Amino acid sequence: MTAAERRASGSLAMIFAARMLGLFLVLPVFALEAARYPGGNDPALVGLAMGIYGLTQGILQIPYGLASDRFGRKRVIVLGLIVFAVGSFAAAAATDLTWLLIGRALQGAGAVSAAVTALLADQTRDIVRTKAMAMVGASIGLMFAVSLVAAPLLAARIGLNGLFALTGVLALLCIAIVLWWTPPAPVQHANVPRGRLSEVLVHGPLLRLDVGVFVLHAVQLAMWVAVPAMLVQAGLAKDRHWLVYLPTVIGSFVVMGGVFALERRGYLRAVFLAAIGTILMVQLGLWAVAGAPTLSVLAALLFFFFCGFNVLEATQPSLASRLAPPHSRGAALGVYNTLQSLGFFAGGAVGGWLAKSVGPAGLFGAAALLMLVWLAAAWSMRAPQARNTAEEMLAEEAEAS
Repeated sequence: MTAAERRASGSLAMIFAARMLGLFLVLPVFALEAARYPGGNDPALVGLAMGIYGLTQGILQIPYGLASDRFGRKRVIVLGLIVFAVGSFAAAAATDLTWLLIGRALQGAGAVSAAVTALLADQTRDIVRTKAMAMVGASIGLMFAVSLVAAPLLAARIGLNGLFALTGVLALLCIAIVLWWTPPAPVQHANVPRGRLSEVLVHGPLLRLDVGVFVLHAVQLAMWVAVPAMLVQAGLAKDRHWLVYLPTVIGSFVVMGGVFALERRGYLRAVFLAAIGTILMVQLGLWAVAGAPTLSVLAALLFFFFCGFNVLEATQPSLASRLAPPHSRGAALGVYNTLQSLGFFAGGAVGGWLAKSVGPAGLFGAAALLMLVWLAAAWSMRAPQARNTAEEMLAEEAEAS
């Protein structure tokens, strides 16, 4: 990576990390803390307050992505972070569950993931794109692990209101990073056409990735409907689950180092398919031990899950940014992030229904089937040709115009 690429990757990874830390800090304690609000005795309303964030995210990712193509990445990112901060402070000030729900919806309306990912793609060459995306993915995974440890401790001291206020402060910190640390976005040439949504909706390889990210995050969230209870069943108290989560997440980061070397040697397709296959095998493993889980088996399965998940979290957005026409990159990543958010929403809703209707074994069986369908759909994929220099990218844009 060049110095500019390291600066762009580091600053944008920090934006993702700070924003996701605020969100992850809320999730482990939300259901318990929300029960203390007026209206908190309604499980359906509590579930809606949790899930509506993903719904508003999914609705607005495409508009934000299109706007970033037209008006510039940084402007859209700052606007989205302001909306996210307003939603966080509204949730912090909530006195009942209805206002808490409104605050969560406003948080989701700050849907800047597509614009941030597009800006990162704009500022990195194809040959280092996966490494840049991996920095973002690693920061998200690390924040998830940190939140599992910190959330109960912070909630005991400052409550759910304080956690939302902290989330708002982190969003304001992200705005400062965008304005004063992130490098300026590349200047678009006047003869480059504007991004069009229709162009990316008929792009077969991009649609394959969109389906993939939906499946990945639906399976991820569905897993966490059942995995915590299995850890308790295996003898680990819920306040000590971080003893499994933290080492498995950090250990999986070590595996990421080999991904970059394999990509440089032309094995990106093989790594991608192997990661899908790994998560498929994890779901089958969880299905097999659902009735009588042991701590060592669950820890091993979670380690392999995070290995596969982190590889896909790095390679999928990298591939999407490389496959998208440069002038429609924001639109393409808007669709991609929309399917990601809807995957979260569907995974929680359907995963909960499956766990209730057919039990954990049925849930993991359905997840394995979904991963098998994705593996079959992804089998014919081809890694795009890497463009190593800015001159090659500009030549392609000029040809497209």
